[in-house]
Amino acid sequence: MLRVILVITLGLLAVAALANSGAEGTWKTEANDEGGYLEVTVGPCEANANKLCGMISKAYSGEGLNIDYEHLGKLMVENMEVDGDNEFSGGTIWDPSADKVYKSKMQADGNELEVDGCIAFLCSGQKWTRVQ
Repeated sequence: MLRVILVITLGLLAVAALANSGAEGTWKTEANDEGGYLEVTVGPCEANANKLCGMISKAYSGEGLNIDYEHLGKLMVENMEVDGDNEFSGGTIWDPSADKVYKSKMQADGNELEVDGCIAFLCSGQKWTRVQ
């Protein structure tokens, strides 16, 4: 019984740490060459609330809101684990423009989220801005 209580307590602590991570919320990606960008809503993953996932919630072209964007509602960030104070790793990020998935890491700092996609030890990233 003590073991069950311990497991439940540790699980609740992990969820609490994730909830206070600073990465949850809606983020604006950097704009592409045409001025388009995405809004990605980050929160606990549906399959495992101890990890973070991010879904494409809005898309903008250079001309404004794009309600017909084909990837609305798709996961862009998956299975990010708390790796330190406002740092996350162990998950993946999908680049919808190239249709490629990369290992990923993120770091939240106030209203900025640094998101990196990596191949081996080479990483490239963006700084996303908090929308809400």
